[in-house]
Order: sequence, then structure tokens, then C-alpha cells
Amino acid sequence: MNAVTTFRIVAWSAVAVVGGLLIGFSGIFPGVQPLPTSGTVSSTGEAAVGGPFELTTHRGQKFTNADVAGKPYLMFFGFTYCPDICPTTLSELTSLMDELGPDADRFSPLFITVDPERDNQQALAEYMTAFDSRIVALRGTPQQTEAAAKAFKAYYKKVPVDGGGYTMDHTAGVFLMGADGRFIGTMDMDEPRETRIAKLRRLIESKA
Repeated sequence: MNAVTTFRIVAWSAVAVVGGLLIGFSGIFPGVQPLPTSGTVSSTGEAAVGGPFELTTHRGQKFTNADVAGKPYLMFFGFTYCPDICPTTLSELTSLMDELGPDADRFSPLFITVDPERDNQQALAEYMTAFDSRIVALRGTPQQTEAAAKAFKAYYKKVPVDGGGYTMDHTAGVFLMGADGRFIGTMDMDEPRETRIAKLRRLIESKA
């Protein structure tokens, strides 16, 4: 066996070993399910996304996670000064709920402001008149807002802009939570409409 042949054998053996490791870590051995992308739970059995929160509605009522216990709900983080993503998401959600008809009553749509400094109750109440009346806007103290975002693994950050004002960076996806309080997945308004409708129907059919 010459040196070139020996080199080729060693090289292909290394490729096979690396390939086998990659397959093993990806969880795609024959007969093995891929690692889940939603509904993930930690080693303690607690939901990785979702948890207790305590906020106030745009109508001035206290609202906690207990108010959606046993009922599917969706959660979206944003703010009223948002130039495009937030109003677009809420408008699209309104349209999707119209298409679902009475079935839309079977889940609770929640919108949490990440800008409680400017989004007081009056501002939220006025803002929500443009969208489906079943969508509940929520606000809290900075500490309550932080706790809610942390529970849902949502990101937000105040970003200064020219002129001394600020805007908010934030997670744009919609969190879908089953009737049992478990994370089902997310909904992106850039997805095809039929995909979003299918996700909402799956949310509606989730069992407590």
C-alpha cells in the first residue's frame, strides 16, 4: 500500500467519524425523532417558555396568568410608538380572527407593551380601538414588564434615537400557548396566511 492510498484511507475515515458525530448530535438517527423546536421542557418538567405574570389591561383591570388558565392564548410583545411591526401584527391578527369567525373566541390574544413609560392605560386604550376588541393590551411596572418578558424568553431594549427620544427593540414573533400552559410554537406574520390560520386552529384544539 503506497503513501497516497494510506492517506486517502485515513482521510475518508476521519470524514466518516465526523459525519457520525454530527448525525448523533442532531438527533436524526433512523427511528429517532428530531429534537423538538416547540413545547420544549426543562429537566425539571417546567415549561421553557411561559410562566406567571401580573399586569394591568388597557381597561384598567388586573390581569394575571390565572386569567388564561385552561384556555389557549397567544402573546405578543410590542409598543404603541412602534412604526410598523406592531400595528402590522395586530392588524393581521385582527384579520385572521375575522376569518376564524366564532372559533376566535376560543383563545385569548394578549399584547404586552415593553414601553410602559409612554404606554399608559389611556394610550393603550386609544391604540387598541384600531384592532379586534378581543385583543387585550397589558402593561405593568418596569419590574412586572421585565418579569413577563423573562418568563416568555422575550427580548426588549430601549434604543436612543436622534433628537433625544428613543425607540424599542423587541422580539417580533407571536408566542402560541396551549390550554395547558405549554409553549406550542411561534407565529410569524411573514409566513403564508394559510400557515398562520393552521397554527391558530392547532392552538384552538390544544387541550388543558
